[in-house]
Amino acid sequence: AENYPFCTIEPNEARVPLPDARFEWLCDYHKPASKVSAALQIWDIAGLVKGAHEGHGLGNAFLSNIQAVDGLYHMCRAFDDPDVTHVEGEVDPIRDLNIIAEELRLKDLEKIDKILPELEAKVSRAGNNCPKPLKLERDTIVKVKKLLEDDKKPVRAADWSGSEIAILNEQLFLTAKPGVYLANMSEKDFFRKKNKWLPKIKDWIDKQGTGEVLIPFSAAVEAQYLDIEVNESTEAADAYLKDNGVQSMLPKIITTGYSSLNLIYFFTAGSDEVKCWTIRGGSFAPEAAGAIHTDFKEGFICAEVMKYTDFKELGSESAVKAAGKYKQQGKTYIVEDGDIIFFKFNVASGGKAKK
Repeated sequence: AENYPFCTIEPNEARVPLPDARFEWLCDYHKPASKVSAALQIWDIAGLVKGAHEGHGLGNAFLSNIQAVDGLYHMCRAFDDPDVTHVEGEVDPIRDLNIIAEELRLKDLEKIDKILPELEAKVSRAGNNCPKPLKLERDTIVKVKKLLEDDKKPVRAADWSGSEIAILNEQLFLTAKPGVYLANMSEKDFFRKKNKWLPKIKDWIDKQGTGEVLIPFSAAVEAQYLDIEVNESTEAADAYLKDNGVQSMLPKIITTGYSSLNLIYFFTAGSDEVKCWTIRGGSFAPEAAGAIHTDFKEGFICAEVMKYTDFKELGSESAVKAAGKYKQQGKTYIVEDGDIIFFKFNVASGGKAKK
């Protein structure tokens, strides 16, 4: 990274595979021709400055980039280094968090100021004949405005009904996006597991009322680990962490970000392919089948399910069946993270079972 403000203008994109020992074990077991792990698509977006909602510091471009993602990693600088400048001068992650929260809140209010008058006018014109969906939409946006303007809370801090959530999903408010907070510490602080800012950052997050996670880590340590791994060996890189009594936080950062989006995945597994299929938590079996192909959802017959733990413990599909743990599940089955599934569905040509 360059040591000056706005060195990142266009977002940097990376597809990051989820670390999962279950996936690795299934691949070792089946030795498939194709391996497809679950992954997160991550965009590195430049930080916001005060006044970003009004366009300051390329703010409109950065806020537009934030609009396009499903969730946020909030990187909080918690280290001093005279060679790494800060756009606000002194290092103060609480000030930085307040600036970001305020800019996102103000941008959402700006959006409400555009859509609410139109909704109010439609409800007024409809009078006593106002359709319930329109009234609900207006009432939901009024509730959002009160939350943001009077309570100064993010949209995700409130409890919402299913019908309200459907309306919010159409508007894509910035403060509705789930977040994970990352406290970037110096190598020294990370090794000694102490940092003066950590309790203050945790207290700030708790006061938001959103129940989000704080993960302390050190980008300097992660970079050093990678450098040793590339230029020496994985063993030497592992020794660097072990000698200092720490471990890489990247696996936790990745998996926490994934789960914050309410994502899970199931496996299809065989000698041809082992693959993770990403779905929303709480998805019914036909919806999960639709992640593979719409035909699987529309012609759904059943899902043949075995648990990963049973498969690993018993050693084979036939052993799982013999133990009575290979289940046929119908349309109301809620898929669980790590299920191994074989779907059966009807097709126009006569009905086949497909994985």
